[in-house]
Amino acid sequence: MRYLLDTHIVLWLAENSPKLPKTAISIILDDANEKYVSIASCWEVSIKLSLGKLNLSGGTSEFFRIIKENGFKLLGITEEYLKVLETMPFHHLDPFDRLLISTALANDLVLLSDDSQLQAYSSEALQIVS
Repeated sequence: MRYLLDTHIVLWLAENSPKLPKTAISIILDDANEKYVSIASCWEVSIKLSLGKLNLSGGTSEFFRIIKENGFKLLGITEEYLKVLETMPFHHLDPFDRLLISTALANDLVLLSDDSQLQAYSSEALQIVS
């Protein structure tokens, strides 16, 4: 399977948080799965760090190190993702989450998130695992 990891999943993994669902741990540890992180997550981390809403020793560089060290593939933002985003309903207003959803849809990825609000987007085209 191919998974797009939500920002908090990557952060929880890095800090070995008890909040990280067992399902997510199994998916991440399974070498048969392809795991992706969006550059939008890196952008979100940078903004939250600058606002003082996130404490990550090493800052954005540390987030990139976590991605690389865990063998996650980094996805940029493409025109296709923005076209999908433009057509999405507003079940959720967070711009980063909406971009993650459009990225997952455009790439036929399963979104791995513990955000229950995202379940409103779950469909045949988009699976959300929490």
